[in-house]
Amino acid sequence: MNKPVILTGIRSNEEPTLANYLGAFVPIVQMQKQYAGEYQINMFVPDLHSFTTPIDHQNLYQNTLNNLKYFIAAGLDLDNPDTFVYRQSHISAHSELTWILDCFTYVGEMGRMTQFKEKNGESSESVTMGLFNYPVLMAADILLYNATYVPVGEDQFQHLEITRDIATRFNNKFGEIFTVPLSTKEQTEFMKRDKGLRIRSLTDPTKKMSKSSDDDKSKILLVDAPDEAAKKIMSATTDSVGVVNFDWDAQPGITSLLQVLALLTDRSQEEVNAEWVGTTNYGDFKKAVADAVASFLEDFQARLRSIDDEALHEKLSVSESAMGEIANATLLRAQKAVGLRPRD
Repeated sequence: MNKPVILTGIRSNEEPTLANYLGAFVPIVQMQKQYAGEYQINMFVPDLHSFTTPIDHQNLYQNTLNNLKYFIAAGLDLDNPDTFVYRQSHISAHSELTWILDCFTYVGEMGRMTQFKEKNGESSESVTMGLFNYPVLMAADILLYNATYVPVGEDQFQHLEITRDIATRFNNKFGEIFTVPLSTKEQTEFMKRDKGLRIRSLTDPTKKMSKSSDDDKSKILLVDAPDEAAKKIMSATTDSVGVVNFDWDAQPGITSLLQVLALLTDRSQEEVNAEWVGTTNYGDFKKAVADAVASFLEDFQARLRSIDDEALHEKLSVSESAMGEIANATLLRAQKAVGLRPRD
């Protein structure tokens, strides 16, 4: 396996949202289609990340499998020989390398992570060390497989950069042990996006759409009934400007809906903006978005119901065996470097 590696994953702690679909599922499916034969694609479920915040542990295992089914329903081809699907917890090298990397990561660096600071500010007594530390586990997820490309949302840019810092620090001390992933700028260029995807909450467009939100009206879940999802779009919080504009600063709610409409109808942002920017009827605009969302969910859920469970388990078995070998080889290099194993 000597092809450049594209690595991506999404936590299986809650039902994924439309934002997860557009920001995580669709890009990797598109890249699989575009780069089949040129790149190795690692599509994994980071189930160890899933309980850095409170979850229903009883459903975690099934949610992990469901997570993979969502990727398949989005169009991921299980028969592609260069695509590997696997569960993070089924390859122990993830946990083992994390401890080694912890010892080369500084507390000050972790404390500056925006997501941790936000959660810590909300309720510091219930914030776990797992939440504080998970960027290091994310670094292990990436570095174990020599990944060059790691398509992530804008909220994860900071974590990708600290992965690069940790890998560079380790390499400077011990030699070329890890492949350093490309910078966030290079990642977005590879994904052909100027910026990371920004799908906003339907009730507070200053925030991202989050599957962990307790506000059901703030998000479109992939399991939502199409008509209920359409109602959420129609009641989405926008603004009082009265004119549709593509402006993230002044009109984030409207702008997010313009982005959703472009992505779900497979049109360029420029084409959608040309149709709607300058119009003054928010109701008509929301109706167009609501119809697109409902149509998408009907098609997606039909594909989800048709997935072959046996084929998925067979792919997992083959992938986890192959990825375990690669991860263990990387781990061994790190173990030798720090003196845990005899050097050649």
